[in-house]
Amino acid sequence: YAAHIEDAARTYGVDPALIRAVISAESGHNPYARSRAGALGLMQLMPSTAREFGVRDSFDPQQNIEAGVKYLKYLKDLYQDDRLALAAYNAGPTAVQKYGKTVPPYPETRDYVQRVGERYEDARKAAGIAPAVALESAPSETPQAPAVVMTEEKHPRLEQYLDEYGRLHLRTVAD
Repeated sequence: YAAHIEDAARTYGVDPALIRAVISAESGHNPYARSRAGALGLMQLMPSTAREFGVRDSFDPQQNIEAGVKYLKYLKDLYQDDRLALAAYNAGPTAVQKYGKTVPPYPETRDYVQRVGERYEDARKAAGIAPAVALESAPSETPQAPAVVMTEEKHPRLEQYLDEYGRLHLRTVAD
């Protein structure tokens, strides 16, 4: 899936090593992965998230990676903190908001943030890239993912809204 990862990385300005780390933690690189919660494909997109990002087939690696990276970029921009973006990717933005914009105290989410951070650092080392600088402001018991250098690109703005059932949705908004 290297070509799909590189394309999405270029399009959304997300380090391809971080994308690989997320895919590894989410699905173990299995494009047909299915979680107990209903998340699907390489980047384990929930059906509602997949729909919001235009995915017709969550098991299609190109569509799944494109939408997953677009969503990850949205979360990185929203929180300006890689740990929180990864926590929101795992537990949902509502959980991060509920706990005051900190990594929620769920063992699965804390483990996830730690695993992705470790895999990301390993990938950077294997590629001969200097380790990313760890974020400083987090409490020591909170797992940290390394910072990622972002490039500025113009994309439609994403807006959050809750439907009548309290479900969080995203939509693009023209500036």
